[in-house]
Amino acid sequence: MNQFELIFTIEIDGRPTIAFEAKNLREAMELCHAHWMRNDVMALSSGGVPLCTPISKLKARIAQAPERERYRTIEHLVQASEDLMLAYLVPLDGLG
Repeated sequence: MNQFELIFTIEIDGRPTIAFEAKNLREAMELCHAHWMRNDVMALSSGGVPLCTPISKLKARIAQAPERERYRTIEHLVQASEDLMLAYLVPLDGLG
């Protein structure tokens, strides 16, 4: 992690769903409006329910302690990369 980056959470329809790093809240909020992000989460489901629909509300906020811990755990399990790492806070169908 860059020492100047923070961990944020994206809530989808009020449900904490994804943790990730960003420089500030503005940058984190931009991710909520990225078309690729919505398309990606619309293709995923948890417990048979899609994570996102075309009308779902995505909102970024500072991650709470358990969400930061989840992000750090996943961060240590994957190889370092310059790509944006997304840590899902919900179990995803079809994985594992």
